[in-house]
Amino acid sequence: MAYRVLVLGASYGALLGTKLIMAGHDVTLVCRKATSDLINANGTDVRIKLRGEDEHRLILSGNQPGTLDATSPGEVDLASYDMVALAMAEPQYGSDDIRILLRKIAEAELPCLSIMNMPPLPYLKRIPGLDTSLLSPSFTNPEVWMPFNPDMVTLCSPDPQAYRLPDHGANVLHVGLPTNFKAAAFARPEHTAMLRELETAISDVTLDGNDVPVKLRVFDSLFVPFAKWSMLLTGNYRCVLNAGVRPIKEAVHSDLNLSRSIFEHVDAIVRELGADSADQVPFDKYANAANGLLKPSSAARAIDGGTPYIERVDLLVKLVADQIGMGHPEIDAVVATIDARLEQNRVAAA
Repeated sequence: MAYRVLVLGASYGALLGTKLIMAGHDVTLVCRKATSDLINANGTDVRIKLRGEDEHRLILSGNQPGTLDATSPGEVDLASYDMVALAMAEPQYGSDDIRILLRKIAEAELPCLSIMNMPPLPYLKRIPGLDTSLLSPSFTNPEVWMPFNPDMVTLCSPDPQAYRLPDHGANVLHVGLPTNFKAAAFARPEHTAMLRELETAISDVTLDGNDVPVKLRVFDSLFVPFAKWSMLLTGNYRCVLNAGVRPIKEAVHSDLNLSRSIFEHVDAIVRELGADSADQVPFDKYANAANGLLKPSSAARAIDGGTPYIERVDLLVKLVADQIGMGHPEIDAVVATIDARLEQNRVAAA
């Protein structure tokens, strides 16, 4: 069966969208009108390197069995869709047109797969024993998530790394690290069954007989997507310095013992919430992957570029840790540095 998926966000969302249309499903990307006009005129171009090949393949949306189009938030007809993917950064959900669309999605009770680093509040409400009322300060716009039924929201760890190329249009996406999307099951079996159909269809896709990386993997555990927390706190957010930024490789490898301590402590926080060690990624595997991450994280680059708001998984982890009595001075230090840099940016923008 072919599904129709609405993807909020046309940058990182184009990667998931491309995997879906390669598997024969239909996708609409929600984005600004200028970007939607460009995509509707020229399609998308997602560049992925296949195993054993030196050059990236250009995967054009117009050449796939599924269809892809784009639209602005106010033009969406929700009756046309089976599922929604949330692929924008958390601060972006506060814009007026997206707020309105989110409320309509919540009222329609469409199943939502989040591929944000920041877990939506409805998903966090699915974690037993977690007081989500104490976590709102980590969200730019916590109120936009209030209408959602937690049963309708699941989380997918956005492990693949992809970015727009500065000298190309907004319809071109370059995949730098072609790892997998790791999704937790929905609360309702019928929605998980849909996810598993998508998982199988994406897995079966080949190009010239070659396997295509970036799969969708579905897990029963709610905590598999939280494996990303230790990576973000050890690498991505520690790219942010009191002045300037540094590459992820340097953040991790400049003091490997300290990095291991942070990584393993965040893992322990997630296990205290209910995760099994099998849900998590070993530090040595992450540290090895970080050797190839030669740029500052997107969050660090955004802060250095003057943005006043970013996704605050660092603050979320601190608030969770404080709630369960597992605070850590290095996590506190990361949060303080980012707080200070963002406040500087807000003052400068005022």
